[in-house]
Amino acid sequence: MRFLVVCLVWLAGMAAAEGERPGDFDYYVLALSWTPNWCALEGDARASEQCEPGQGHGFTLHGLWPQYADGWPSFCPTTARAPSRAMTAEMADIMGSGGLAWHQWRKHGVCSGLSAGDYFRLSRLAYGRVTRPEVLRRLDRTVRLPASVVEEAFLEVNPDLSPEMLTVTCRAGHVQEVRICLTRDLEPRECGADVARDCSLRDAIFAPMR
Repeated sequence: MRFLVVCLVWLAGMAAAEGERPGDFDYYVLALSWTPNWCALEGDARASEQCEPGQGHGFTLHGLWPQYADGWPSFCPTTARAPSRAMTAEMADIMGSGGLAWHQWRKHGVCSGLSAGDYFRLSRLAYGRVTRPEVLRRLDRTVRLPASVVEEAFLEVNPDLSPEMLTVTCRAGHVQEVRICLTRDLEPRECGADVARDCSLRDAIFAPMR
């Protein structure tokens, strides 16, 4: 029995040692989600406040994700204090909801090596440095288009970006996200091979603003 107890204690210590070290990563991925498509696929069924007409959400901040050259950390063990409800609520204007802000901190922010406040401030700064194409916000009906058109729209209004620095993802036939790769100083950089997986659909659905 004593041997079994010792083994269990040792295994518990090994499990606690697993998980990535906060602050140990190579670059960031800034993920921008097209809210009308997210609402059509998921948000409406949740009765999300983000999807209510008149909210004005277009490309919202899904998250700022620490990334390795290959792969990414998540749910890193941290001693950083969790964000307050007020702190996450303050992110709703660019993230759609405080609940998403909380989830992003718990999964990704804890790996940044930053406090919750600094992580959210950095996320807001990164979001503000990327111009979202106004032409996509002006659509008045659902269209089908090559996903590459969305990438081209971002490249046109963000001259510091090149095609190797961003990728467009799709889900269930809809344009889902634009993901932009940034250095730890938030300068554009080329994406790793595991991030650079562009959606190849030529008839992806793109819903208009509500």
